[in-house]
This record gives sequence, C-alpha cells and structure tokens, in this order.
Amino acid sequence: MSEKFMEKARLLSQDEIADNIYSMWLYSPQIAKTAGPGQFVSVYCRDKSRLLPRPISICETDRGQGAIRLVYRIAGEGTKEFSRCTAGDTLELLGPLGNGFPIERCPAGKKALLIGGGIGIPPLVQLAAELEGEALTVAGYREEQFLVEELSRHGSFYCATESGSAGIKGNVLDCIRENQLEADVIYACGPAPMLRALKAYAAENKIECWISMEERMACGIGACLACVCRSTEIDGHSQVHNKRICKDGPVFRAEEIEL
Repeated sequence: MSEKFMEKARLLSQDEIADNIYSMWLYSPQIAKTAGPGQFVSVYCRDKSRLLPRPISICETDRGQGAIRLVYRIAGEGTKEFSRCTAGDTLELLGPLGNGFPIERCPAGKKALLIGGGIGIPPLVQLAAELEGEALTVAGYREEQFLVEELSRHGSFYCATESGSAGIKGNVLDCIRENQLEADVIYACGPAPMLRALKAYAAENKIECWISMEERMACGIGACLACVCRSTEIDGHSQVHNKRICKDGPVFRAEEIEL
C-alpha cells in the first residue's frame, strides 16, 4: 500500500461535465506520484464547521505534471462547496488511500471487463490506462453520459442507459450479454445492486471478479469503523465478520464480501 500524504493542493481547473457532476484537476505532486487506479483521497472542506473530509475516487493522474483529477457528484454541502472552487484555490487532501485495483491480474494477452455505474465510472479511467491487457469498458448511466472520450481512449467502450438514449437500453449486464463480451477478469465499481448482480454473474461464468465498494466514510484510514461491510472471513482488527472499506478496500475480491 502506498505512503499517505497530507497535501495542500492547488486547483488547476474545474468543469461541470454532466448535471451536478464536476471534474477538477489539482496540483498535488506527492499524491500524483504514488496513486494507483482505484485509490481515493479525503478532501477537507475549507468551511471548518464541516469537520469530516469527503472521500473522492481518483479518476486520473498526470505524474509528469504532478496533477490528479477528481470527478464527483454534488451529494451535500461539502461537495457543493468544492463545486464553487475556482482555479488558484487550495484544498487540503489526504491520500492516496485504499488498496486500489490489482492491475497485475490482467497482464498482456488477457482481457478485462471494466464495469462502472454512475459515479463509480470515474475510477475506471486510470485503470484502463494502466492495464497491460485489453480493456473492455462498460458504463451504466441513468441518462446523461460523461467520460466517454477518456474511457474510449484505452480500449473498447460500451454503455447502457435506462432510457436507451445511448448504447443498450437497460443495465450493464444487459450490455455485456447484448455485445457478447467475454473476459478473464472483471473490475467493477458502482452501486450495491449492480455489484451484487455482477458477483453472481462472475460466479456463474467462473470469472475472477474484483469490486470497489462505495460507502460513506468518516476518518478514511480505518480507525473509526464507520464504513464496514459484511465479509465472509473474520477481520483481524475488529474480530468480527467485517471489512473496513477505507482501509481493507475499497477493492475486494467478490467472494470476500456479502452484498
């Protein structure tokens, strides 16, 4: 697991890329240097009345420029505050946090299905860029698409929308079946119902499956036990059938987690 840094990051740019979904590039050279796909940062509010940081997945890293990209949805007052920031503002970050996706499971000559739903889509951008094997990305949107160009840059891109306005009408599994997609490993990030269905699909088809859990977090470093999920084995820290998503995850082998 990579070393963590507390860093005052300078905002380089910010754009609204879909309704209430924002993309920001931050100059954060220490975090950019070590962050891997699937890791996240804790972003602290400048309004100190909001004590807890907000966990946001790293979408992309530009190590040459010392920059990271965060793509997030406005979900409350904290993220609303971030959306008002402009170039030159600073935000305090702690990261990189979590374990990230095991990219070594898809070496050259193998195929991976990268599956994202909603705000679980952004972490797939850096994952697709760093895989040595072939990336087949499937994105599930409610309606409005985002990050299509970035996800298409590093492999094949497919999508599903609830209305059928883009790609397949339905969900990510409908898209996989409609396009007869096959792979050696699955990497997925998104809401629990999607992950539950993918876990069953992977087991049925005997495909190795890694899932990134979405959860509200407090400390982000595994101390508070606020972001636990039910596990199939006993956690060495709490001595119960729990895993700390921020510390033990957010990425788990599908069989480890009860969904």
